Order: sequence, then C-alpha cells, then structure tokens
Amino acid sequence: MIQKALTIAGSDSGGGAGIQADLKTFQELKVYGMSAITAVTAQNTRGVQGVYPLSPEAVIEQLTSIAEDLSPQAIKTGMLVNADIISSVADFVLSRSWDMLVVDPVMIAKGGASLLEEESIYALTQLLFPLAYVITPNIPEAEALTGIDILNDVERKKAAEVLFQMGPKHVVIKGGHQSHAQSVQATDILFDGKRFYEFSSPRVFTPHTHGTGCTFSAVITAQLAKGHTVYDSVQTAKQFITAAISDSLGIGSEHGPTNHWAYHAGMNV
Repeated sequence: MIQKALTIAGSDSGGGAGIQADLKTFQELKVYGMSAITAVTAQNTRGVQGVYPLSPEAVIEQLTSIAEDLSPQAIKTGMLVNADIISSVADFVLSRSWDMLVVDPVMIAKGGASLLEEESIYALTQLLFPLAYVITPNIPEAEALTGIDILNDVERKKAAEVLFQMGPKHVVIKGGHQSHAQSVQATDILFDGKRFYEFSSPRVFTPHTHGTGCTFSAVITAQLAKGHTVYDSVQTAKQFITAAISDSLGIGSEHGPTNHWAYHAGMNV
C-alpha cells in the first residue's frame, strides 16, 4: 500500500521552503505527496518580496478534492497566513477526523519577514493546536506563543509544558536557534505530556538553512504516514535535517536552501 501525505502550506517560488520543500521531502521518504496551497509567495534566498493569500474557499476546495479521492495517512500544516484560513482548515480537519496532524506554526521567515498575521496566533492556538498530534515550533516561535524567554533548557522545557496545555498530543521544540555560545550541539526536545526526550547533533555553522523547519516537520509527517512512532519520526527528522544542512547546496546569495537528497546520498548522520 502506498502511503500518502498532505501538506497545507504556502508556495515558495525559490523552492527551498513551503510546499516545495515538503513535497521534496515526501518524495525522498517514499510517500506520495499532495498539497493544498494557502498562499503564493514571491521569495528567494534574500527574503520574501510578496505574499498573496488564497481565499479560505479555495483552500477548502483543494482539501475537499483530496479527501474525496486521495485521503492522506498524515497531514501537516505550514504557513496558514490568517485567522480565516486557520479556522477553515481546523473545521475541515475535524470534520474528516484527520487525527495524524503535524502543525508547524510558521510565523517568521528565515530573513525575518512575518508569515502569520498577529491576530491569527489566537486562532492557531485555540483552534488548530487542540487537533494536532505533533507541533514543531522553533525557539522564537515557542517564545512568541508562550511569552517565555527561552535562554536555557529549563525554560525550553517549561515552554513545552505550556504548549502541551494548549492541546497537542506531542510538542517538539527545535534547537537550531539556541545561542551558539551555549552549545556546539543543536538539541531538539520532544515532550509527550509525561517525559522529555532529547535529540542532539553537532551544530553546523552555515547561513544555508532556508526551509529547515518545513523539511523537519515534513519528515515527521512522512514517517507518521508510514506508521512510525513519534519518537522514531523525530529521530529520523533530526538525521534528515542534519544531513540536509551539512551537505549544503551553496546556491543563492543569502539564506540558501538545504539539500533534500543528502539523507540518501551516503551522508554520515
């Protein structure tokens, strides 16, 4: 049986993040990838030059077409743009009983541009988080969502506990934004409501990290679609993204994309 994974996210014209990164990741992990586009962006390694949201109706029509013929085993959300799209997606997910949902709360682009309207954060935490099987914020997103300044592991675990109370079954806080002075290791944490698990790898000092968050959550989605546990899915995501960053493509003039085929190209991870 071919497993299917769906990404609900924005389109990145530069190909490094968004649905482009997700579909590349799904392909690498041998699941059939599908997409529902929430917005078209004009962007490259230098930043985001424009964001053009679709209507909630257009998003839901895409989801309906997929659900009626190609129902996915796992779903992820990325950039959802505004409260109307978040609300519509949450209602649809609930109506279809799609319980294998990975929510990547995409809020800020690598170059600093906002990808989620401020008033939409409430809709994200109140409507979508309670439906999520896994959420995957990075440290700046976890800080914005919880109001906690994360300067060490104790505060990061406290933030994970606060996020867990918002309703998701599992919380992953990625460690790529940890201060370089703190550690030569990049450590992600997983919290299941009872225990914390840590996943560490050597930190790679490079500007070419565009799309890492999208790719990381897409790996988790693909692995969940194939029936793997959350722990094993996060572990694979850590290995996949470490390879993708370590074997940089070196394209673009600023925040270049990661290498999606590095995981299967003989990298030692």
